[in-house]
Amino acid sequence: MSAPISNVRPDPDQVLVDIADYVLNYEIKSSLAYETARNCLIDTLGCGLEALEYPACKKLLGPIVPGTVVPNGAKVPGTSFQLDPVQAAFNIGTMIRWLDFNDTWLAAEWGHPSDNLGGILATADWLSRTAVAAGKPPLTMRDVLTGMIKAHEIQGCIALENSFNKVGLDHVVLVKVASTAVVAQMLGLDRDEVINAVSLAWVDGQSLRTYRHAPNTGSRKSWAAGDATSRAVRLALIAKTGEMGYPSVLSAKTWGFYDVLFKGQPFKFQRPYGSYVMENVLFKISFPAEFHSQTAVECAMDIHAKLKALGKSADDIKAITIRTHEACIRIIDKKGPLNNPADRDHCIQYMVAVPVLFGRLTAGDYEDDVARDPRIDILRDKIVCVEDPAYTRDYHDPDKRSIANALTVEFNDGSKLDEIVCEYPIGHKRRRADGIPLLEAKFRTNLARMFAAKQQRRILEVSLDQHALEAMPVHEYVDLYT
Repeated sequence: MSAPISNVRPDPDQVLVDIADYVLNYEIKSSLAYETARNCLIDTLGCGLEALEYPACKKLLGPIVPGTVVPNGAKVPGTSFQLDPVQAAFNIGTMIRWLDFNDTWLAAEWGHPSDNLGGILATADWLSRTAVAAGKPPLTMRDVLTGMIKAHEIQGCIALENSFNKVGLDHVVLVKVASTAVVAQMLGLDRDEVINAVSLAWVDGQSLRTYRHAPNTGSRKSWAAGDATSRAVRLALIAKTGEMGYPSVLSAKTWGFYDVLFKGQPFKFQRPYGSYVMENVLFKISFPAEFHSQTAVECAMDIHAKLKALGKSADDIKAITIRTHEACIRIIDKKGPLNNPADRDHCIQYMVAVPVLFGRLTAGDYEDDVARDPRIDILRDKIVCVEDPAYTRDYHDPDKRSIANALTVEFNDGSKLDEIVCEYPIGHKRRRADGIPLLEAKFRTNLARMFAAKQQRRILEVSLDQHALEAMPVHEYVDLYT
């Protein structure tokens, strides 16, 4: 006879406990983390404003029932929408992720931690407006920055040693978990309720990576994080009602996350939660390109200039070899037809060919009117990737975190250009001094797409001043963008 199954409810998994204790009790003391979070905030919102120029993004925004306006609801920057926090989180999360131009975290699992801002900002704005309507103090933007730091840390620290993509799951599972924890704290949940909320995020259905890979690459990858962060707000609100959680959601034999979705392996951790991830996050500054290609695109821009100086063109090129790291090859080394913009911005050959040909790579360069230029596919076919094991090691080294690419051009006459190497992109922590002025310029450009000069100046006055931003009520800051 088989042994009876124990029905004794276990203590919560340690992973759940650690997340709850971190969001409830850990005090962020790093001025670098707050300064980086401010830069992350303006860059993320700027990316969302640029996305509003694309009809494919805008069609997904707004209330579920057209015309709905929620009193004291969260506003969606750059639009007239005022929504419940769940739908607002989807709107904001979709905007900021649409163009693949916000921040990046590279590890065993990559991702974009600023995707969590959808849930954080929507919840903070709603809570702030509701508090003011009740005669209570609003939340401030320091609360938002603190939430960003903690969401970055949860997502990034789990990602350091645990590869969800290798079991077919998309990295937005970590957006859902991190957003759930931070939003639960913002909503005032106690320790047991936060643990319950986070358990609900793990037990929830998780997104497959189908939409990120050939032959199914598609636009869901641009709204998957919006979906995840909005789901997080919903789950935190459910937990706030006193709904029960599932303490061994990860470790339960047969039915837990580890056995069902992670090949029976428990999560591994490199470091405790602090502020490491925000301090070391990568910014996409120069190019709206999948981050493993950023240094390759920088090299391609140099190649364009060298070809021009030599009086040569892409027609003279026999081959381009990209010496790179394993993650780049696994994710964006792609041959064959590219069917849509989402396909193209996950193909390193495309993202190198365009700047070699035109000396630029913009969001518009992934659209059909550019992609149909036959020279792009001709050059793509000449580009091959080879792994350099040293680059792969440096990619995972916590003291380096490089994203190296090196390009060699061989001409039809047998001659070659000297190899062009770039190990750290402009948005890397090691290049912060060079990158931040460019990041601020990117923000100014994105504000100018949407707002009159007077409104731009007011946004900049607050956004570029750490003290002024942190002190400002959340709803007043969001109002600047509407």
